[in-house]
Formats: sequence, structure tokens, C-alpha cells
Amino acid sequence: IKHMKREELTRNIPVVMLTARGEEEDKVRGLEVGADDYITKPFSPKELVARLKAVIRRVTPTALEDVIDVQGLKLDPVSHRVTANDEAVDMGPTEFKMLHFFMTHQERVYSREQLLNNVWGTNVYVEDRTVDVHIRRLRKALEAAGHDKLIQTVRGAGYRFSTKA
Repeated sequence: IKHMKREELTRNIPVVMLTARGEEEDKVRGLEVGADDYITKPFSPKELVARLKAVIRRVTPTALEDVIDVQGLKLDPVSHRVTANDEAVDMGPTEFKMLHFFMTHQERVYSREQLLNNVWGTNVYVEDRTVDVHIRRLRKALEAAGHDKLIQTVRGAGYRFSTKA
């Protein structure tokens, strides 16, 4: 847990400890090392769901509203604006959603199918190659400021958002 809370990418992920250890000192230690909640067995499924919803409610507003800044490329999820080096970047809603996903999930390769599920959702039928079209549009929108290189193709695997060459 301590390692997760130190890392930029995992800092805002809520941690709920679900354990059979119900002693007061175990609970205190779990919460002190960074757990957001501590649930001991036995527990009712309704209580578990209610506690998980409460933790998500506490964490979600700030995590989803913060401006994301990567090397001068800024994405504001509240105003739905993207700027590169303080200049407005014009892009469509799908490219915005894709960029938001990439900027909140950096340094990991995502296949076309994973991008479809995360950006379009699982209940929509869209061709795999549609991802390529939107990647091209996103790169074109970021090109003027030189940020198009942040969207990288990983041959045979998919795409990633990375500040590393």
C-alpha cells in the first residue's frame, strides 16, 4: 500500500482491506499504512457494496476533476479543454476521451480492443480499425505543438502514451 501511495499513477486508487484479522491493532495498522477502509469477515455483501460505493464517492470527484499536465500538454476534464504550451488544441469528443484515457493510463500498451472497451464502452459495436482512425486524428491535433510523439505505436500490440522515446 505504501508503494502504491507514493507512485503518481496509483496514488489516487482507493484501497479497501478485506481480511479475517479483526483485532483493533490490525485495523489501526491497516488504516495507518494507507487503506481507505478496513472490512473484517464475516461481512454482508450489502455492507461491502455500500462501503465500496462510499470509498469511490470520496475519491472520484478530485481524481476526475484534476487538470492533467504532461510536458506542457494539459487536459482539463471539467472544462473539456486541451492546451499544448498554453495554446488551445482543437479535437473531437472521441479524441478527447481517448487522450484523457491515455493521459490517466500512461506507459502501458493497450490493444485496439482494450481501447475500444475503455473509450467507446463495451456495449457499442465499432470496428477495430476505427481506433487507428482516431489515433491518427489525435496525433494530427497534437502535431502542431510537437506532442504527437506521446502517442506511440507498439507494433503487433497496440498503442501507448509515453514520454519516453
